[in-house]
Amino acid sequence: MGHLSLGTRLAVIIILGSLAIVGSVIYAAYGALLEDFEKNLAAQQANETAHISSLVSQNLELRTSALAQFAAMLGHSGQLPPQEPLTKLLQKQQKLRELFPHSLTILSPNAILLAENTYVPGRVGTYYADRPHWKAAIKTRRPVISRPIIGRATGIPLMVFIAPILTDSGELLGFLSGTLQMDQALLIPKHVREDAIKDAIFLVIDTANFLFVEGSRNKTIEYLPDPGENLLIDAALSGIPFGEVETASGETLIYATNHLQRLGWLFIRAVPKSLATAPAEQAFVRFFTISIGVTLGIVLLTYLALRSTTVSLTQMTRRIRSMIQKPESSRRLIERGAPEVRDLAQAFNQLMDERDANNQLKDNFVSNVSHELRTPLTSMNGALRLLKSGTAGELPERAQEMTTLALRNGERLQLLINDLLDFNKLSSGNMRVSFQTENLRKLLTETVSGNEAMARELGVRLKASDIPAISLQTDGHRLRQILDNFVSNAIKHSPQQGLVTLHAEEVDPYRLRITVSDQGKGVPEEFRSQIFERFAQAETGTTRATNGTGLGLAISRQLAVLLGGNTGFYNNNGAHFWVELPMGDVSSPEEHAHESA
Repeated sequence: MGHLSLGTRLAVIIILGSLAIVGSVIYAAYGALLEDFEKNLAAQQANETAHISSLVSQNLELRTSALAQFAAMLGHSGQLPPQEPLTKLLQKQQKLRELFPHSLTILSPNAILLAENTYVPGRVGTYYADRPHWKAAIKTRRPVISRPIIGRATGIPLMVFIAPILTDSGELLGFLSGTLQMDQALLIPKHVREDAIKDAIFLVIDTANFLFVEGSRNKTIEYLPDPGENLLIDAALSGIPFGEVETASGETLIYATNHLQRLGWLFIRAVPKSLATAPAEQAFVRFFTISIGVTLGIVLLTYLALRSTTVSLTQMTRRIRSMIQKPESSRRLIERGAPEVRDLAQAFNQLMDERDANNQLKDNFVSNVSHELRTPLTSMNGALRLLKSGTAGELPERAQEMTTLALRNGERLQLLINDLLDFNKLSSGNMRVSFQTENLRKLLTETVSGNEAMARELGVRLKASDIPAISLQTDGHRLRQILDNFVSNAIKHSPQQGLVTLHAEEVDPYRLRITVSDQGKGVPEEFRSQIFERFAQAETGTTRATNGTGLGLAISRQLAVLLGGNTGFYNNNGAHFWVELPMGDVSSPEEHAHESA
């Protein structure tokens, strides 16, 4: 973490700590949550089986009640009709036929079959009193529902409903019986089957005969598998009403049972345990997501709070770098935040005050020395010009050469001193400009003639091309100073017999651009970002290109700002330096002087 900032380190620590706490809470709560879901799922299966058992009981009561009502109607006459009218009467009972689709029959008081709505060969006259359910009906004279039995004539599992036929005085005339064929009966409501969970297992078992009433693979009545073949059935028949069982495939089921005593049926419902774990996992994911969101929110707020505390440190770092890259920068830190940060900001600002005081002392020293040097240097250069012109008499050839050399170096020294003085004025905001109407063509022509001697001496051609006849409001002297710097640099960086051109054009109706172009190598790529900084000089180019203070372009840029314009350059088969100036009215010199401060 050595490369991370202080705020980031604290944020990482808070994130890891928060995640550890949230993870511990979730891990501890997940087991309890899963256990609750399992209990709820088991209770749900128990409720479902109890509900289905209740529905089946209601279905049985409905069929028994319908059968008893028809039996009571038969008893009102005091005697039973003959067989043929009884048969027709049974065949007309549409509602009873829907409830007992297998058969409707009427039997004598001693359970001998007298009439049937559906003909079965050999069934009329059959004696049924030996069956347990008929014995119970004869004995009690009350409605009876048999457990599933195997029919004598059909050989298929049946379920028999019996209602006594009694006269108004209570004399037994016989019995009305309705039969259901178990492989076709729908005692389990259809919507229960359709609404069953997709993965749920639903079984109904006849515990007396060990038959599947509902849920066999072939949808028909089948005998139960042998013990050990189906662990779910084994667990249900063990007498434990609910629990868990693992199938042969390794899947864990949660089951519940409910026993319907009057039929001897056992209702079994089971679902995979994964139905409990899935919601628990979903709840876990939701809780984890919310926890992570809250944690990230806390971390963000903490990070912002830490960042507000450390932002001054970042600003200090930027100020120090700014001092290195731009020594003229004098911005101060805002003294606020934590006490330690405020103390550090105060110390930094004190350091800046001392630096500015030292800079002011240095600038004053440079200004004073430059002023002191300029006066005697002006006298020396004037005397050398008089000697060179022959005012004091004709000089020998060797003396003439030495005088020319001395005058050239004196003028160069004069230019260096002037640059230092101008830059000092610009830095302190004491430079003043005077706006007046200037003729552009005349100004550029004078620039060319003023630098012609230097160009001729260095073997470079100099010309101004396509100069429009434009007058503009500017300070001609300062504009000449900008152009002279551009032209001087262009001459120094031009090859022998190279061409330096001055070109002017209107960028738009309000601005004029003057460009000085050379045929040199252009500005090096690594030097482009600092070309207009003070004391900046490219290391590439000719030896003459490195002569100077490195202040010319920096002064040019600041003068352009004073004149209401700006400067720039681009490379295209040489360097092209330009200055853009407004063509209309500009602010007063005092305003520009204030802006440059």
